[in-house]
Order: sequence, then structure tokens, then C-alpha cells
Amino acid sequence: MEKLWTGRFSKPLDKIVSEFNSSISVDGRMYKEDILGSIAHVKMLANQGIIAAGEAEKIAAELAKISEEIEAGELEIDSDAEDIHSFIEGELTRRLGESGKRLHTARSRNDQVATDTRLYVKGKVSQISDALKSLIGTLCELAEGHKDTIMAGYTHLQMAQPITFGSHLMAYAFMFVRDLGRLTDCRNRMDYSPLGSCALAGTTFNIDRQATAKTLGFRGITENSLDGVSDRDYCIELASAIAIIMTHLSRFSEEIILWCSWEFKYIELDDAYATGSSIMPQKKNPDIAELVRGKTGRAYGNLITLLTMMKGLPLAYNKDMQEDKEALFDSIDTVSDCLRVFTDMLATMTVLKGNMAKAAEKGFINATDCADYLVKKGLPFRSAYKITGEIVAYCIQNGKSLNALTIEEYKGFTELFEGDIYAAIDLKTCVMSRKSEGGPAPESVMAQIAKCRAALSKYEIKDTDN
Repeated sequence: MEKLWTGRFSKPLDKIVSEFNSSISVDGRMYKEDILGSIAHVKMLANQGIIAAGEAEKIAAELAKISEEIEAGELEIDSDAEDIHSFIEGELTRRLGESGKRLHTARSRNDQVATDTRLYVKGKVSQISDALKSLIGTLCELAEGHKDTIMAGYTHLQMAQPITFGSHLMAYAFMFVRDLGRLTDCRNRMDYSPLGSCALAGTTFNIDRQATAKTLGFRGITENSLDGVSDRDYCIELASAIAIIMTHLSRFSEEIILWCSWEFKYIELDDAYATGSSIMPQKKNPDIAELVRGKTGRAYGNLITLLTMMKGLPLAYNKDMQEDKEALFDSIDTVSDCLRVFTDMLATMTVLKGNMAKAAEKGFINATDCADYLVKKGLPFRSAYKITGEIVAYCIQNGKSLNALTIEEYKGFTELFEGDIYAAIDLKTCVMSRKSEGGPAPESVMAQIAKCRAALSKYEIKDTDN
């Protein structure tokens, strides 16, 4: 296929250089966006009297036909084309001759690729947001079902205090709600059309940038032509938002992996979301969670790629920026796949409530409640803390739990202890009493679920597409 820029050159591009320079293998996925942008552009040219209305209609109709043929598999994208823009314009010109050559009036591949990428990424952000909402919805359902399932909460991976499994799940739900907010903000900032910026300096033609922006569903236009073709902030911002989503998925994956182990055995993954060993017949491996944890590194790497690519570039467009799409598209694909399979894995797992409750009986996780009991009897907290620490040390030396001590043993530390200490340090009481906002008590968990579900509608993306 002849290059669009051959007029200046006396010899063809070296074959190796041509392959090195080509981006068709990456940007070919944006053929729909490229055609939508071209149709909007050619209609604007006709409305402005820059090309004849009849010619514009013919070009728009043929572009729509090309899109349909690619979609149906009837037209294969030429892998030898320099990029998707060259392929579509070349195919159009092959079919329409001189009329096809009018399409590129008052635009450049610089503003064309910037427009295509924004259109494509906008759609993908909506899809990622929907996947996040599905995950949050699943977490809310699970949390509601386990609002009173007692488990040990941890700090430093050491048993700390009793909580509910529902409250633990809601911690992740709120992380993902914040991720939704980041995606929404990012999408809003990218929702401006660079079409009409041309190569870098606009055009002498009387174009209507607002019209093409409206046709393509953008909320407005980029206000500076240099910025319009060289801005990749939104790519970096989206890669960053995705990296944070993957951080949250990775942390959750780590806990899933721990909970599946025989040492914890808090959950059992469905057989459809686990794998076995080629040599050890007893194994059931949490490979999905491990892969999500591993793929997080890809998202981090892609973010660093984009930041490094942009850090030293002068205005306006530079060929370095061709590297934006491969990194960004990989992050989009990675997080989309991870969210889908992770949500299904959670929805199908079995929670082993008995094992959680049994484990929670160890580790003196009701020690804080013992100290609080003394505080309510009038003792200063630091004094109560010291006495409870001495009691725990005594229990360890004698192989007992707090619940197993006699009232005489308790009174040996302070006469403030009465028979009601046993109710105060019962794990169910410990959890049910933590009704403070954000706490693990069932009513608190239900309030969190309600807020989380309300947030889903707050971050509803409203397209401006016509």
C-alpha cells in the first residue's frame, strides 16, 4: 500500500524500517472509531461548504460500508498498512478514486489518532466501570449474607480483633467505589475532541470543531491545537487508575490465596475457578487469584512506560507517542479480564463459617474488649491495658484462653472484675457491640452496604453520544 506521505520522497521505505514504523497491529482495533471520526469530519466539511454535499454523502456511505465489512470479516485489515488511518483512507480511495482523496482535507493523522484514541478509550472506561460495578454488587451481596459471620481481623498478619466477614468484604467494596470515582473523573477529563487541531497549528479552512465534537459525543473541544495533538495525560491517568484497581485486586487475591490454604481454610473455591497439579493429586490451587496478583505487575509496568515515554517530549507530536497505545491497551485488556474472572470466582466460592469462628477463638482477639470492660468500670485505659496484658501473659503461661479463666483468677488481677466479664468478652458480644459508624456490627455493615449501593448510581456514566 502506498504511503500517504510519498510525494516528498524519491525511494520507498526500507522493508525493515516499514515494519518497525508500522502500528497497524496495535491501532487496528480502533477501526470503528477511525471511521466514526472520518464520517463526522466529512459531514462537517460539507456543511461548511469545503467539499460538495454529494461527494460527502458518497464518502460517508462508503466509510460505513467499510466498517460493516470489517465487522463481518469480509474485509481484512492489511497488515502491511502503516496504521489504521492509512488503511481506511487507502481503501476508501481505491473504491472512490478522487472523491476518496478529499476526506483528509483540514485534518492530520495527528489529530485523527488523538480523536480515535479518546473515542476508543472512553468506551473502554465505561466497560471497566460496569465490570467494577458488578464486582461491587457481588461484594455487597456476599457481605449482606455474612454480616454476622465472625472472623478474626488482622494487623501485621497477626490476629487482632474480632470482626465480621461482611465488614472485611466491605473494606474492598469501598476501595472499588473509589476506583469508580477515579475512572469517572478520568473519563470526564478526556471527553474533549482534538479533531481540527490538524498537525499542530489548526487549519486555514473554515471548519466547525464544535460540530464534529458534538457529533462524536464529546462534551467539547480541546482549546489549544498544540495540546490537542500532543496530550496523553488521559492515557497516563487511566493507566494510573487501572494500576490502583489492580493493586486492590492483588491485595484481595493475596487474602483469597491465604484463606484457601489448609492453615486458614476460611473459604473453598469452586472447582471451575481452581486448578490441580500434574504430579500431586491432592492439590487444589488458587491459580486465578495468583494470576490476578501476577498480572498487577503488567499494569504497573505499562504506567511506567507511559510516564517515561512522555517525560522528555517537546511539543507537539513526536513518533514516540505511537508507543502509548500498546501499553494502554494492554492495561485495559488486563484489568477487564481480571475483573470479570475475579467477580465470578467470588460469586461461586464457599465460605467456611465454622472454620472462621473456630480460628477466631484463638489469639486473644477479645483482649481489647477485656481492657474496655475495666475502663467502663472506672479504670484509666492505660492501667486497664497493662492489667489485660498481664492477664494475657498469665493465660499463655498456663495454656488458657480469656474465656477459660475463673472469676477468682480474674480478681487476682483486680477486684473490678465481676461475673459479667464473660459476656463482655464473648466474641459475638465483641462484634455486635462495635456499632460505631464503619464498624463490624451487622447494622453497621448493612449501613455500609446501603452507602455502597447508592454510590453506584452516583458514578453512573452518562454518555453525550447523539
